[in-house]
Amino acid sequence: MTTSSDSSAPTGAVIRVIVAKPGLDGHDRGAKVVARALRDAGMEVIYTGLHQTPEQIVEAAIQEDADAIGLSVLSGAHLTLFKRVVELLAERDASDIVVFGGGIIPDGDIPQLAEMGVARVFTPGATTHEIVDWVRAHVNAD
Repeated sequence: MTTSSDSSAPTGAVIRVIVAKPGLDGHDRGAKVVARALRDAGMEVIYTGLHQTPEQIVEAAIQEDADAIGLSVLSGAHLTLFKRVVELLAERDASDIVVFGGGIIPDGDIPQLAEMGVARVFTPGATTHEIVDWVRAHVNAD
């Protein structure tokens, strides 16, 4: 993939985002679309691939000096997986890494995810522009 330049991309430090597919969910088209949109908007994106454990995701985020982690969950295990990622970040003194996500997540679970420390959840129908704009507004590059 080639990197395209975007005249609306912010100047200065580049936002670094880990895009991850935790758990057994094998559907990654949406995660790849979001990763590409973030990259095309001038962010540095590391896609970890399918079937990642929360431990692998947090380790990658710390090693890559990520500013944010975007999780994609379609399997129904979002409460467990998101919670574990947030817990591991806290254990590693990396709670400054913003966690956001999306997938098939019932509206009723979104407040519980927010209480856990998930900054934003994008449900089906969210546009890539909406996600990019939110990341730009809520994630600060180091």
